[in-house]
Amino acid sequence: MNDEQRDTFAVTARVLGALFYYPPQSEQAAPLVAALQTPDWQMQWPLAPEVLQPLAEAFADGSDEPLSDAWQRLFIGPWALPAPPWGSVWLDRESVLFGDSTLALRQWMRENSIVFETGQNEPEDHFGTLLMLTAWLMEQSRYRECEQLLAWHLLPWAGRFLTVFNENAGHPFYRALGELTRLTLARWQSILLIPVAEKPLFK
Repeated sequence: MNDEQRDTFAVTARVLGALFYYPPQSEQAAPLVAALQTPDWQMQWPLAPEVLQPLAEAFADGSDEPLSDAWQRLFIGPWALPAPPWGSVWLDRESVLFGDSTLALRQWMRENSIVFETGQNEPEDHFGTLLMLTAWLMEQSRYRECEQLLAWHLLPWAGRFLTVFNENAGHPFYRALGELTRLTLARWQSILLIPVAEKPLFK
């Protein structure tokens, strides 16, 4: 990656991570939601205009379901989440939180002196958290750790998660977010030439 690609990688990772992690009305996500509902963001995203145009239209579409309600349904509950955003749900045979894959991530973070606090008491392998962590690692010029995080702890389950997420998103904004994320991750993988670990998925 050149400097411009690294900067773009960090920005896109941080934007996508925040939108998966924070409620759309929060101070972290609200400006990003507003930005994606205008056409200007397409100029700064590292994908072809013909790919981005239908996504931009979907981001701007209205829905009978308020965006905050859609986020609650997809990420909080009270009913079962259609696509749980934690890696261990997909990577562990029992599909549990804080499973072996979470512990492996936690050990990897300790070995690399990585402390990444979100202020929430929850597993470290939340999809949004991992995206924001990749952005932070890239911003810190910790390229080796960034590639390891992607190859070992995010990309092995991200494709399956995003497929199920897109199938169940319901709201046009979150359908567009899921597809934009899928395409962006594929772009990163093609640039970085990351040998992604093959891990069995259980959901």
